[in-house]
Amino acid sequence: MTVLAASRSPKRRLVRRILLVVAAVLAIPYVLVPLYAVGTPVSTLMMWRWVTGQPVTRIWVPLADMAPALPRSVLAAEDARFCGHTGIDWTEIQNALEDAEDGGRLRGGSTITQQTVKNLFLWHGRSWVRKALEMPLAVWADLILPKRRIMELYLNVAEWGPDGVFGAEAGARRAFGRGAAGLSERQAAILAAVLPNPVRRDAAKPGPGVRRLAGIYQRRARTSGPIDACLR
Repeated sequence: MTVLAASRSPKRRLVRRILLVVAAVLAIPYVLVPLYAVGTPVSTLMMWRWVTGQPVTRIWVPLADMAPALPRSVLAAEDARFCGHTGIDWTEIQNALEDAEDGGRLRGGSTITQQTVKNLFLWHGRSWVRKALEMPLAVWADLILPKRRIMELYLNVAEWGPDGVFGAEAGARRAFGRGAAGLSERQAAILAAVLPNPVRRDAAKPGPGVRRLAGIYQRRARTSGPIDACLR
């Protein structure tokens, strides 16, 4: 028995060490979120591109220096209940599940807060593991950070074009030859329309689908008073 217990002891210590390392890694984003109330953080995808020698273009711009039509259009396109939910839009998730039960395609119900923490701390692609990590982190970010700061982070770390174009400023300059401050309502709506897939959807040369979506988002943004109240 003594020999058996001694043989198990190193294994248990190894397991405990592994669990401690995993717990420490999972805790890092929760420690960083309060620090991201200030500064100009970058996304994990940006860091990966730097490490692998790929180009990255990002120019940080405060939300106050962006055309108001841009956050309004993004809210209209991505997260209409942004000002009211606590990081996760349970209503949208329920609607998505009901659509899937009725035979429709299971669509994502990610909020801007979820997309922000995904961009800052996690990885892209469909994964239930990532979702499980993303959801409590989004609730934590919504609790710690003001809505206005979450939107500012999102608009500055979202991928907005091929070849490593990140953030609204770089996306606007690439697509329209002007900064985010000078965007028209139509241009802001086009940028919002390409967000789901900015590599395949080109804001500089929007196809019929993007133009149609942009028209919808532009109309919604014009009547977005209650939607963007939390950004003022």
